[in-house]
Amino acid sequence: MYKPKMKLTKGQLAILRGEHGETKQKMMETIVRFGDIFNAPRLVRVTHKKGHLVTSFGINLLKPLYKTMEEINANNIKVEEGFTADPRPIDYKNVKCNLLEKLIFSKIMYGKQSYYEEQLLKAGLIDKDAFTCTPYLKEVGNIPKEGDILSWAESSAVVYANSVLGARCNRNSGMIDLFGSILGYVPLFGLLTNEGRKATWRIIVKTSKLPEAQILGSAIGMKVREEVPYVIGLDKFLGDEINEDVEGYLKDFGAATASNGAVGLFHIDNLTPEAKRMGMTLIKQEAQEYIIDDQELERVYKSYPVIWKKKDKPGNLVFIGCPHLTIKQVRDWSNKIIKGLEEIGHKKVVVRTIMTTSPYVLKIFKNEPLYEEIISRGVKITSICPLMYTNNPLTKLRRILTNSNKLRTYSHAKYLKNEDILNFVIGRK
Repeated sequence: MYKPKMKLTKGQLAILRGEHGETKQKMMETIVRFGDIFNAPRLVRVTHKKGHLVTSFGINLLKPLYKTMEEINANNIKVEEGFTADPRPIDYKNVKCNLLEKLIFSKIMYGKQSYYEEQLLKAGLIDKDAFTCTPYLKEVGNIPKEGDILSWAESSAVVYANSVLGARCNRNSGMIDLFGSILGYVPLFGLLTNEGRKATWRIIVKTSKLPEAQILGSAIGMKVREEVPYVIGLDKFLGDEINEDVEGYLKDFGAATASNGAVGLFHIDNLTPEAKRMGMTLIKQEAQEYIIDDQELERVYKSYPVIWKKKDKPGNLVFIGCPHLTIKQVRDWSNKIIKGLEEIGHKKVVVRTIMTTSPYVLKIFKNEPLYEEIISRGVKITSICPLMYTNNPLTKLRRILTNSNKLRTYSHAKYLKNEDILNFVIGRK
């Protein structure tokens, strides 16, 4: 038996000794070894028992994953209150592919997708629609409370839960999230501790207007990397309450900090829960300072590389929404596109345009007249992960435009500001 450095309870030791079966023993050893690496003194109980898995894609090469899931399924082990998972990688109806692309997706890349989804369902996946990177939205319902301990791994979901909801979760890796949710324990270190949640960076926002969430988040992420920023001055634009607009803004902002850096928690002065409660006492004395004004944001924006083979050619595919759009964002984008088309006299978008959102949000939106209107304008709506789509090497032949700094960072897509994306989509010169 592995000899842990951390202190375990009798119940935890019993699992580690194999008294609850070999499978749970291996899970516990993995969790304990993980905690020992970070000098965690003990394990703490997961209080928000609905999990979220980052590994949602059935890539053929992930044989150890499927073997582990087979063992979990064979022993009828499940997450007690179920879990959600990151988005699916493909949707042939709404994100059409040519025959060669489809062959690579279905045979070479994601050939185990259906098989893996069955494994997930047996292990506690809530239902066949529970694939989204925004599990915390009310339409999905996987919403931790302030102070809850989680076992999640998706970086954009973790940073949102920590920052906007005030829950506590480290940026775990795939399968650590599942093991923690099944066992109900995670190691106590990092963002689970009071000290680990204190800010080591003071960010002063001095822009003339509300910064684009994706660019501001990108600037902060690249500067602070994995540390905790406390942002001052953003509340004058966002207010002091988290409404639907602020929810969408902080979702996109957080995703950019987490992908352009490795931020797992941010505080917004006078707005996010811990900042409202504790204020600038959250900032460590030795914190560094970063001032962001209009010029700094423009510098960051212009620094993004364009890695298309034909850099001077226009884009031929647009993705809007990564992470998945909130229902307010889906409606807002739909209205902007429709209004823009009417203003310039175009009936349909002039480039293939795809919006992504949760299956639960899409179900609601499909019952609204606005859905039929935006679809008639040539826009497709899907629930896939655009990142997983761009993993297909043939997609590099496409010139993808996006308003997502996360998608830009992890793919060959080119980033454009929201207004520029809108103008390109509707054909406004």
